[in-house]
Amino acid sequence: MTSKQALHYTPHNPLKVLNLGPIRFAHRSWEELSTKYNVEILETSADNRDDFIKELISGKLQSANYIARTFESAQRTGLFDEFLLKLVKEHTQVKAISHCGAGYDQVDAIACGKLGIQLSNVPNVVDNATADTAVYLLLGAMRNFQLGAENMKKGLWKSNGKCGGTPYGHDPERKVLGILGMGGIGRTIRDRLLPYGFSKILYHNRKPLSSDLGKGAIYCKTKEELYKKADIICISIPLNEHTKHSVNADAFSQMKNGVTIVNTARGPIVNEADLKEALKNGKVGSFGSDVWENEPDVDMELISMPNVTVLPHMGTHTYETMQGMEEHVVQNIIHYYETGKVLSMVPELSHVEFD
Repeated sequence: MTSKQALHYTPHNPLKVLNLGPIRFAHRSWEELSTKYNVEILETSADNRDDFIKELISGKLQSANYIARTFESAQRTGLFDEFLLKLVKEHTQVKAISHCGAGYDQVDAIACGKLGIQLSNVPNVVDNATADTAVYLLLGAMRNFQLGAENMKKGLWKSNGKCGGTPYGHDPERKVLGILGMGGIGRTIRDRLLPYGFSKILYHNRKPLSSDLGKGAIYCKTKEELYKKADIICISIPLNEHTKHSVNADAFSQMKNGVTIVNTARGPIVNEADLKEALKNGKVGSFGSDVWENEPDVDMELISMPNVTVLPHMGTHTYETMQGMEEHVVQNIIHYYETGKVLSMVPELSHVEFD
């Protein structure tokens, strides 16, 4: 049965989706958009923000109804901040944007709401891959695995003796784990780490979880309470104006001496200048991170420190997860096509009435 919303679109008046790409794996799903539905895919020739703005103002993209974007597409458009969103509103017919990722800090959600533009992200699909990354970083940071591997590759095993001269690490058993942010990713990190024998698993959220979702994890009413009690802290909160640089010198001062910190959320949540000092003076014993404050221009001093375990934002870098993310964007487009509403509206806009 064809919905009333879908009847608005015909072969002569299709839903026009501006794809900012790239699409790597879900090619069949994207092709089916054009063959099964009255959908036309538009492309941009812009390679940078200035050119994209010129395209918008020129009217070349004025027929677009929908935008599909990725984390990488920021390289050709820059951030979808209020300035750019106003140009999109003025020079196109766009009523919805789908971001191919769980974190959507590249798009100003509040500005979208004010301008009557729906915004969707990709929740849940990324949970497993991101949690696996957190486990890798946690074990690597606690056990000094990266330093050991680097010493071995440098040929230092023979000259430096046992384990290539790598310092002793720590076991997770009987330690206190703290998870900052218990959304889908935070809960999956908890699930992955349950068998490791932590004495307690603490978490801080905007509100406590139900007993079913909590699975025995202990709620901390404040971040400060978690900081004081945890031996290991996993950061799993979104980046916004309230969380940027929230893990800073003041936060470190409230943590246990020698704490291990793992970040798989967003780099700018951590003040890297303060972090370097905390790593040097031993307040932070080790740090494992997949995300960085100024990607891809990383602080070489920070990532070269012996007690830092690093990855170049690989949290969702698997065939299966990337394909699932891309297919979820397609599902958002189809849902909008059929109902006039995106499938997975971001929380900030869940109560906004859209035309």
